[in-house]
Amino acid sequence: MTSPLEGIRILDLTQVQAGPSCTQLLAWLGADVIKVEEPGVGDRTRHEMAVDPDVDSFYFLVFNSNKRSLTLNLKTDEGRALFLRLVGVSDIVVENYAPGQMKRFDLAYETLKKANPKIVYATIKGFGTYGPYADFKSFEHIAQAMGGAMSANGNTGDEPIFVAPGVGDSGTGLHCAVGMLAALRQRDQTGESQMVEVSMQDAVVNLMRIRMIDTLNSHKPVVRNGNRSWGGPSLIYPCRPGGPNDYVALVLAGDSWDTLLALAGKSDLIGDERYATKEARDQRPDEVEAIVGAYTMTKGKHELLDELAGLGIPCGAVLDTCEVLEDPHLKAREMVVEVDDPARGRYKAMGSPIKISSNEVNVRPPPLLGENSDEVLSGLLGVGEHELDALRSSGII
Repeated sequence: MTSPLEGIRILDLTQVQAGPSCTQLLAWLGADVIKVEEPGVGDRTRHEMAVDPDVDSFYFLVFNSNKRSLTLNLKTDEGRALFLRLVGVSDIVVENYAPGQMKRFDLAYETLKKANPKIVYATIKGFGTYGPYADFKSFEHIAQAMGGAMSANGNTGDEPIFVAPGVGDSGTGLHCAVGMLAALRQRDQTGESQMVEVSMQDAVVNLMRIRMIDTLNSHKPVVRNGNRSWGGPSLIYPCRPGGPNDYVALVLAGDSWDTLLALAGKSDLIGDERYATKEARDQRPDEVEAIVGAYTMTKGKHELLDELAGLGIPCGAVLDTCEVLEDPHLKAREMVVEVDDPARGRYKAMGSPIKISSNEVNVRPPPLLGENSDEVLSGLLGVGEHELDALRSSGII
């Protein structure tokens, strides 16, 4: 069984989340992703948030499975020369360095094209390579702030709130992966090199399209309304026993409202014009929340999920992060898997969210720093054992 991207080689100069999340998706789809790291240092997330200083952090593990690690000092002439030789036998170079870093390495796009006229070059930046903010650096929360996500999230009258999912970093990685695949197809059709550029701000704005509808209609900023974010009653309701995550998310459109009234012993309200339509319920959010909440507080969230979803009512239990890792559906879909890592022990990991019928993804442990340096350089460039020893002793790898 072959993988969709088998035979595609990616030189991965990225670190932290935006770039590594992108290349991990492509590694899961079969690409040979070679993570190029600084000797003795590596991706900084190997150490950030680490529980054990001698073991790579989960911050690194969750974004770097199925890759190979090559240590290479790009600040040296020898390291740069080896990298350009690898460019010659690769398909994609992707980086998320600070603005101008590739030029300082003398590895700008024009230089890469000379090494390989068919290379696809992908760059991830906070604000892109052009425009008034092009020289500004960015992080997840900055992208959320500048892309509109933070302003739309939070309770009425309160400060803007950070969104938990990595829409700025991993959202950018998703967009870049799509762009890289499109560029590969175009490269294969035309034989010409392509450049892909994705900015974190652009990616967040794209993910904000659904909330932009209100602004496009009203020409006013979206108002923060917490869980009443669509202007009507709350989207979530409390459950028994009343813990911090004992809630269910509901959509009570169409027949769902009448069904819930019957379950709640409120059949007398079926057809009541005060609540009969979504528009009517939107005008009485406090009353609707009292009716629904009184019912949901009689049961646990998993009991409600089974009951309501079984009756066709869109419903979701609010799972905490521990519950996500134990969710039977996610396990059945191989979104939560266990990895056997001889260096780090056995641990739970997230699997590939992309399912392709011909591609069974086996999540492999992320590489140790420089674990694959010898095999990459000898296998792809024919570097001999003595030269490898010399490169290592001089700090090039």
